[in-house]
Amino acid sequence: MDLRDQLKNLFPEHEEQEFEMPEEQFRQKEPLICKFEKKGRNGKPVTIVEGWEGTEEELKKISKKIKTTLGIGGSEKDGTIIIQGDNRDKIMNILKEMGYKTKRVGG
Repeated sequence: MDLRDQLKNLFPEHEEQEFEMPEEQFRQKEPLICKFEKKGRNGKPVTIVEGWEGTEEELKKISKKIKTTLGIGGSEKDGTIIIQGDNRDKIMNILKEMGYKTKRVGG
């Protein structure tokens, strides 16, 4: 006798219903940090977005959106998005439109 049968014996009038757990919407707790960096890249400027708390799949979607909107190259790994050039303001606007809080670090 499994649990379902036991419950039917306890509550004979109860009709069983299908129930699906609602998917929990991901919310970024801390703001994403957007900073400019040149060191260690042969003097080439890059914009770094870090502080991602979600999945790698979502990070890739955000990175692709930024890269296609701006028409520039970049990469993503380990919760960090690296975009070529100094595009902090544009990237922060794109992230704001997507519903993420951002914080500008550095000059």
